Amino acid sequence: MSQRRFRFGVQINQADSAAAWQEKVRKAESLGYDVLAMADHFRGCFGYGPALAMAAAVTSEIRLGTLVLQNPLRHPALTAMEAATLDLLSDGRFELGIGAGGSLMSDFEQTGFPFDPPGVRAGALEESVQVIKALLRGEALTFDGRHYQFAEFTSFPQPVQHHVPLMIGAGGPRMLRLAAREADIVSVLPLMRPHGGDFHLRESTAEAFRGKVDLLRDAAGSRFDQLEIHMLLQRFVLTDTPRETADELSQSWGLTPDEVLRSPYMLIGSVDGIVEQIEQRREELGISYYVVFDPHLETFAPILERLRGK
Repeated sequence: MSQRRFRFGVQINQADSAAAWQEKVRKAESLGYDVLAMADHFRGCFGYGPALAMAAAVTSEIRLGTLVLQNPLRHPALTAMEAATLDLLSDGRFELGIGAGGSLMSDFEQTGFPFDPPGVRAGALEESVQVIKALLRGEALTFDGRHYQFAEFTSFPQPVQHHVPLMIGAGGPRMLRLAAREADIVSVLPLMRPHGGDFHLRESTAEAFRGKVDLLRDAAGSRFDQLEIHMLLQRFVLTDTPRETADELSQSWGLTPDEVLRSPYMLIGSVDGIVEQIEQRREELGISYYVVFDPHLETFAPILERLRGK
C-alpha cells in the first residue's frame, strides 16, 4: 500500500531535572529518532512549550511535536501562537498534533474544564483546525463560528516553515474524515467511548484498522497518498516467545492471541520478527510513522537502526 519512508519517534513527557531532560533529548537524537513527541496532560507531563523549547536549544536535527494537544483545553489562538513560536525557536522543526481530547478524564474532572459530548468536541476541533491553519499562514482572520469568533486577528510570530505539518488524532468516522481533508499526518486510534477515558479495544484489530484506512482513502480522494499514517505503539515487547506474551495480553485487551499478534497497536517478537512486522504493516496498512514510549527509547533503537532511511 505505502512506500513512504519510515519515520520513528519517541514520546518523552518528563524528567527529574533540567539536566536529565536535556540528556534524554540528546539521547533520542543520537540514537537516530526522527521526532521527539510530547503528550498533553496535567499530570505526569511537563508543559510542552518550555520543554520543547529547551529541547530545540540542545539539538539540531530531531523534529519536535505534540502527540496530541487536547483541543478542549486550549484556545486555537494560543495553540497557533505556541506552534509558531516553537517552530521559530527550533529553526523549522516543529510538528503540531491535535485531537478532540478526553483520553485522561482527570484532566477535566479535577480542573473543572467541561467535557462536552463527542459531537460538540468534534465540531470545536473542526473549527479549531480551520483557525489554526489560517493563523499559521499569516492571515488576518475574521471568523464567526459556533465555538470560536475572531475579528481581523493576526497571530504572532509567524513560523519558519512555509507549512507546519499537522497531525490529527482520529478514531471515529467524523474525525477520520476531518483528518482526510486537513491533516498531513493521521494518528489512527480506536474509537473513544462517549464518556471518555477509554477506547473500544476491539477496534485494535488489524481488520478494524484496515477499515479506518479505507475510510481515509475514500474521504481523502486524490490527496490520500500525501497522508502519513501514524501509530503510537501501545505495547512493544522484545521476546523470543511472542505467543506467550500474546496469551498474557489476550484477556485484558479482549482479543484472541492471534489478534494480539496482528494488532497494529502492538509489536511483539524478536528484532528480526518486529522488523518484518513493521515492513509488512507498511505494505498492508500504510503505517510508516511509529512512536514508542520513553521506557523503550533504547530497546527500540536496534529496530530503528535496521529500518532508518528505508
